[in-house]
Amino acid sequence: MKLVFIGADHEVTGSCHYLEVNGRHILVDYGMEQGINVFENAPLPVEEGLIDYVFLTHAHVDHSGMLPLLYAKGFRGQVFTTDASADLCSIMLRDCAHIQMMEAEWKNRKAKRAMEGQVQEPLYTMEDAEGLIKRIVPCHYNTEVNVCEGVKIRFTDIGHLLGSASIEVWLTEDGQTKKIVFSGDIGNVNQPLIKDPSPTAEADYVVMESTYGDRVHTAERPDYVKELAAVLQETFDRGGNVVIPSFAVGRTQEMLYFLRKIKVERLVKGHESFPVYVDSPLAVEATGIFQENRMECYDEEAMELVREGINPIAFAGLKLTITSDESREINFNETPKVIISASGMCEAGRIRHHLKHNLWRPECTILFVGYQAMGTLGRSIVEGAKEVRLFGEPIQVRAQIRQIAGLSGHADKEGLIRWISAFQEKPKKVFVVHGEDSVCTAFTECLRVEHGQRAYAPYSGSEFDLLNNQFTYEAEPVPVRKKTRPASGVYARLVAAGQRLVAIITRSDSMAHKDMARFADQIISLCDKWEA
Repeated sequence: MKLVFIGADHEVTGSCHYLEVNGRHILVDYGMEQGINVFENAPLPVEEGLIDYVFLTHAHVDHSGMLPLLYAKGFRGQVFTTDASADLCSIMLRDCAHIQMMEAEWKNRKAKRAMEGQVQEPLYTMEDAEGLIKRIVPCHYNTEVNVCEGVKIRFTDIGHLLGSASIEVWLTEDGQTKKIVFSGDIGNVNQPLIKDPSPTAEADYVVMESTYGDRVHTAERPDYVKELAAVLQETFDRGGNVVIPSFAVGRTQEMLYFLRKIKVERLVKGHESFPVYVDSPLAVEATGIFQENRMECYDEEAMELVREGINPIAFAGLKLTITSDESREINFNETPKVIISASGMCEAGRIRHHLKHNLWRPECTILFVGYQAMGTLGRSIVEGAKEVRLFGEPIQVRAQIRQIAGLSGHADKEGLIRWISAFQEKPKKVFVVHGEDSVCTAFTECLRVEHGQRAYAPYSGSEFDLLNNQFTYEAEPVPVRKKTRPASGVYARLVAAGQRLVAIITRSDSMAHKDMARFADQIISLCDKWEA
């Protein structure tokens, strides 16, 4: 029975952990890396086709975005997650695949113009995303799920995103049971729409995030509606647009919640009928999913509106754009407006087009409302870049750059400590992950010295024996090397098919001898055909 740390160790994105029990191979999250990564990630301990299960904490791509690649490389197991996360993954993973395919197409056109011969393949395709989505098993909050012999799980609302959860995992091997809790991303308190994080009472081991382990949100909850209304008033009075790079799922719906209040209370004088564009097909679909899951996931304040027949995230003047033509038309309309578009870190998606049209205009405001990871375009703009490149062109940054402080879906340092302190007894070990290197290290030291926790911050590749409560291998940090894109295209399909075949053979010991012999003959015949 072991735990291996794979991704988001001394880093913020690319979350992934591996469990092995009774010969079963399990992943907890399999996320995409975003921005600059400082350290190399260890490879998965087994081939993708041998993974039996994935337990997914929530739908954000830094936790889920590599699942279609897992499928492309032979995974045919089950993905367990909450009902709302299952709904969100059905759109978010398709969106990820679409972005992968569009970026590959764009790079190939560019290479063709430059007379370069190398063909760029997408990391994975829409077929891979759809294949993975069919493997998802939706689960209710607070319900024990027997996954297989020796493995039981339960999802608890962690208040970070619609459907987000911490996961309690009970593992039984050789007559011993150990319980390990994965926090996922711990939510901030008093967020609009969704509930506050729920605590967990008991665990032998805890794997917890530390994204904001070095900072404390303001003592009093900021008046987000008042701050947002002030930005709108100033910008519209100048005749400009307010462009909001926003995560399509979660943050966009929160912004709509605030904007509805501003509209209802008529807080922007002289511009009361200002239009709001949500220019992201993903955000539009996600907004519908929020409504579908409101009864299980909304907090009491939002439910009061629902009971009155009011949609908390809809209002007059809200325009949802789907097609590319509708998106382009937004910037040819001179009416001062709010444009909410993804991605939240400005790394991809339609937001880059809106930045191209608005960044150079001093009357406009670019309003950041979410975390900007190191190495992202959003981080560069927030830190004062005077010029950025978009679609190969230099764009001067003349617009007002603003941030709404404290608007975060992540718990701050106090919230993280409050969550880990809610366990009735201190866990045997607390593994601190999912934080920038210095933050992860400092927060671990805080837990040890100030709160008496047995806290550790392992590097990728570290292995821990859960039965004997000891590290069997403590990895050293490996500085990141130049990334090489994984094998792709037809050859990658062939490799994935081979891995899938190996996975089937590995599990074939329960076959009848007659079937096993026929299977072997088929493999030999296939090999003879291609070796001839």
